[in-house]
Amino acid sequence: MARRRRSSAAESLKRRNDGYESLCQVVQQDSDRRLITIFVIFFIVIPAVSIAVYKVKFADRVIQTESSIRQKGIVKTDINFQEILTEHSKASDNSTRHYDYPVLAYITPWNSKGYDMAKIFNSKFTHLSPVWYDLKSQGSGLVLEGRHNADKGWIQELRSRGNALILPRVVLEAIPGEMLNKKKLREKAISLIVTECKEMEYDGIVLESWSRWAAYGVLHDPDLRKMALKFVKQLGDALHSTSSPRNNQQHMQFMYVVGPPRSEKLQMYDFGPEDLQFLKDSVDGFSLMTYDFSNPQNPGPNAPVKWIDLTLKLLLGSSNNIDSNIARKVLLGINFYGNDFVISGDSGGGGAITGRDYLALLQKHKPTFRWDKESGEHLFMYRDDKNIKHAVFYPTLMSILLRLENARLWGIGISIWEIGQGLDYFFDLL
Repeated sequence: MARRRRSSAAESLKRRNDGYESLCQVVQQDSDRRLITIFVIFFIVIPAVSIAVYKVKFADRVIQTESSIRQKGIVKTDINFQEILTEHSKASDNSTRHYDYPVLAYITPWNSKGYDMAKIFNSKFTHLSPVWYDLKSQGSGLVLEGRHNADKGWIQELRSRGNALILPRVVLEAIPGEMLNKKKLREKAISLIVTECKEMEYDGIVLESWSRWAAYGVLHDPDLRKMALKFVKQLGDALHSTSSPRNNQQHMQFMYVVGPPRSEKLQMYDFGPEDLQFLKDSVDGFSLMTYDFSNPQNPGPNAPVKWIDLTLKLLLGSSNNIDSNIARKVLLGINFYGNDFVISGDSGGGGAITGRDYLALLQKHKPTFRWDKESGEHLFMYRDDKNIKHAVFYPTLMSILLRLENARLWGIGISIWEIGQGLDYFFDLL
């Protein structure tokens, strides 16, 4: 089974108010709408002016972006399992980058396919983030663990093939109450991270701490919340004052992971527009975890398009008044994993699946796909050997394309969790 990021998204945005009262309603949605109809429905919330501007600026580029894979006729809503089994490994374009905004891709040690995908499709990415490090409390001090995961040979090969920057992820596991309240510990944390980047010749890091701080209650305390933001800013400034190992004319880069809001109204523990403004000069990109909307207790889509759009509006404001310089730093999270949920019985169950798991299910059960126009995702049902009913939500070319086009309309980048869990032909869209 795939391992997923810990995210609070499963609790977010009052599913039942958005039409997800039960999985049955999802299953009953009509699947006969074609691409144009879906686009019209999906983008009805985007002002007409924005659409007009987009068409003028990007229409030719979109056609070029999709032409190679569109010629196969497989980017559509009425897909079938046999097409996926036949086509999934036939990625036709590994040299041309179609998406003009930043593309951050995560790689995890527990899905080693991601290391190969990063090499093969290196030109598709601007940033690569291997999930290697944890900053932890140790006695009265701190320790940065994870160097044993680092693969210098892989990094050298990546750099020989392309220009994607290498920014390992660091998860801040240290007890926040102690670290944030003690200046020496904050300085030690920054020193450990910057020193590791220098010694290992990284281009910077991706930091994940917001979800940990929320779990510890740090973000409910106004003073600690300010200290937390100040620490992130100080770390970013420290990295920006350090030269890149590959080009001393450029500084190291800093990406920060943030979760989506838990409700339609921002709470103190949510990362909001004021936080974005405070950190914008110290952070090069905000990796937004717009996935994990559903879970085994509340089965459903991975990342409904309406929820994604609402999340972006809460963070960036109206699409008419977006600061393009800030928007470009926001990286819309796109999942390359899926979920296989148990939907019969009282207990629920199931969880994340990789592309390998997904293909095995297609081969065994030969399911019929349904397109849910509300979420913009495909799903299928099957019964296992114990006659227990399952619902499977896994990305398809059509669902990924919708999210890429939405991100393009907002003028934002994307972050992919994670490339070892996807299918090869997904990369043709990037």
